[in-house]
Amino acid sequence: MHLADHPASRRLSAALANLFVTFHGMTAHPDERNCECHWGSSDELSLLKTPNVELEPDLLRRTWQAVDWLDHAAVLRRILPQFAAALVAGRVEPLFGLEEAGDSFARGRWQQWPDDQAGSVREFLHAWWVQSLTDPEAVVPAHQVLAMCAEASGTLGPWLADWEEQTGYLSDQRLVEAAQEWEYALLGDKLPWHVNWYEHDEDEMCAELVAWLLGHAAQRLRKSGASKDLQHWIRLLELPSEERER
Repeated sequence: MHLADHPASRRLSAALANLFVTFHGMTAHPDERNCECHWGSSDELSLLKTPNVELEPDLLRRTWQAVDWLDHAAVLRRILPQFAAALVAGRVEPLFGLEEAGDSFARGRWQQWPDDQAGSVREFLHAWWVQSLTDPEAVVPAHQVLAMCAEASGTLGPWLADWEEQTGYLSDQRLVEAAQEWEYALLGDKLPWHVNWYEHDEDEMCAELVAWLLGHAAQRLRKSGASKDLQHWIRLLELPSEERER
């Protein structure tokens, strides 16, 4: 199969195209404002109130990272097609982790938008997540996409369910890579990414991830031939933190 014809890539391309159709022509609120010293100039602000004008990469970054918009949802809808394309291409470079981009989605409360808008966002997130698990040409590591989706939605359940459905070799490799990335934080009883949005429960997400690793993931890693060391540290998660020894 030619990589351009990968089913997950086709689904993701369709989801990106649907974002463009759904949010085409949208703008920030006419009364939107921000600090010229910390965010940008009045000319740059006027671009957010002008539909269908592509933003320079630095302006796009400052826009999605800003936390003090009067109407963050309107700003997010304005930039969403370009923002999503930049995410998929690996051109979004947050200071700490990709969950920062997910925080921008959460601040916009996209799940409360009209059904067609919320549905477009939801399909994009799922399409990108599945593509990161199954497409050899995926640009962004799967564990980073998971952190972004979890922060954007405030839950792990739908994303872990997607992972359970994707049982191929590449998805198993992504599981090994993710577990290796998560090892240090989880053994310290911490979620392997930062939860910024105040409505999200970090402890609950951490417990859900650990339970999934001890259940579905542990069985899957054994069957896929993961290293004994990796399987061992996952078993350690069953023990109280003070009893864990490497």
